[in-house]
Amino acid sequence: MLRFDDVLSAAEVVGRELPATPLQAHPLLDQALAGRAVLVKHENVLPTGAFKVRGGVHLAARLSDEERTHGLVTCSTGNHAQSVAYGARLAGVRATIVMPADAPASKRDAVRALGAEVVLVGASLGEAAEHARGLAAASGAAFVCPTDPRIVLGHATAYLELFGQAPDLAAVFVPVGSGTGAAGACLARDALAPGCRVIGVQSSAAPAGWRSWRSGTIETAPATTRAAGLATTTGYPRTQEVLRDRLDDFVLVDDAEIDEAARLLATCAHTLAEGAGAAALAGARAAQDWPAGPGPVAVMCTGGNASVDEIARIAGLAVAA
Repeated sequence: MLRFDDVLSAAEVVGRELPATPLQAHPLLDQALAGRAVLVKHENVLPTGAFKVRGGVHLAARLSDEERTHGLVTCSTGNHAQSVAYGARLAGVRATIVMPADAPASKRDAVRALGAEVVLVGASLGEAAEHARGLAAASGAAFVCPTDPRIVLGHATAYLELFGQAPDLAAVFVPVGSGTGAAGACLARDALAPGCRVIGVQSSAAPAGWRSWRSGTIETAPATTRAAGLATTTGYPRTQEVLRDRLDDFVLVDDAEIDEAARLLATCAHTLAEGAGAAALAGARAAQDWPAGPGPVAVMCTGGNASVDEIARIAGLAVAA
């Protein structure tokens, strides 16, 4: 059971290591959303370039003696990998990260730079996860699920900050891969800002979380999106349990819409965002049922670890515009 009191405890841990991230208005983005006030939560400025480091920091402080002795194994397309590697370095424990073979080179290199071992296996996150679990079982290391409660609670601290910075939000748009950010948003919203809508955003080329939320059962789906942080192939039971009754809406956007949102962040908000980091803005632009409240809308820029290909696409769109 994930509880708000545990989010408060996680915030004490995370706050000792990481600074609060800015919540910033960008008038040109308001124009792009037909004049609606938009605030960007800049999680991209954290040490690993993404909000997920919050989970790694909290995990590091809550490791068991056995985990400290035998080390950690996890799977990721990139930002969760860096988060666990960062946390493992803080705690002085070994970490092995299994990544799909096509994980962005910049993210592989970043994980290695943090001191973790990288193993490249499979064509999808699902295949990498299967290998990671087997590796953990064979080595005696602990497998860290991307939705480990310690990870989710660490991620929720971003929304504790958000609602402290802007208690009058009408809505917050949150990208969904495994769903830890959206689950954390719901936990914080319910306690601090019950009038705010939490709206998930996922790529239509990786809709497993969206399908799971719609059906109420855990579903799988291929992940062909270019946005590595959204490329999950299954819904996750722990986060779906939170999202099922608390998430107000869930929007699908295509990869072209995500690229356009990344262009807008670059040109209107002076912000380099990776695909997952731009997805919330793409969802805000695509939402059919616009939040009716009078307050501003927040979009979570969850990561700035754009690959060379992503930067090239953003530049091409900017030139064309």
